[in-house]
Amino acid sequence: MIHLHHCAFARSFRPLWALEEMRLPYELTLMPFPPRARVDNYLDLNPLGTVPVLFDGDARMTESAAMCLYLGARYGPTPLVVEPQEPEFAAFLNFLHMGEATLTFPQTIVLRYTVLEPPERRAAQAAEDYRKWFLSRLRAAAKLAGPEFVCAGRFTMADISFAYALMLAERLGLAEGFPETMKDYWSRMQMREGFQRALAAQAEGEASV
Repeated sequence: MIHLHHCAFARSFRPLWALEEMRLPYELTLMPFPPRARVDNYLDLNPLGTVPVLFDGDARMTESAAMCLYLGARYGPTPLVVEPQEPEFAAFLNFLHMGEATLTFPQTIVLRYTVLEPPERRAAQAAEDYRKWFLSRLRAAAKLAGPEFVCAGRFTMADISFAYALMLAERLGLAEGFPETMKDYWSRMQMREGFQRALAAQAEGEASV
């Protein structure tokens, strides 16, 4: 059984969404954030202390975008994964990793220095610099993305990785800076049944915490 350890709206939403898109059976443990400080023995599960951590038998994973690719490859075939022989394979990998490395990373600086640090340690200038960094990268990414999905002309795990960055940005109050194409794209992603099921699973987990 796949077991995902998740914090609400954290990066772990990526594999949760992927699980729901594929309708795979799984166990979900919802935790308070940050679990390394608020969950007993969490570092035994994930020595990095980060969210998420996913177990599948003896396999343990800690990287959210990699989990999406793993689930598709391990439990496919599925149209959610672009295969190496497809013309858009390179674009698929590029957007899968762009969602994390290029678009989510700068937001973690904004989150840390506007929300997570105590008031005396917050850094408005650093947060503003990384806000601008994120939005400039998003504008550039919008020029690379396809008209409906980021690549391959269909919804893939790359969309899950990429769209999560927009979810986080919205929660950080950055959505007003989205290019119009990204506003439309994010609206479409939220309408997916898999996305809605992931939200419902998260809400159910929160109710039981």
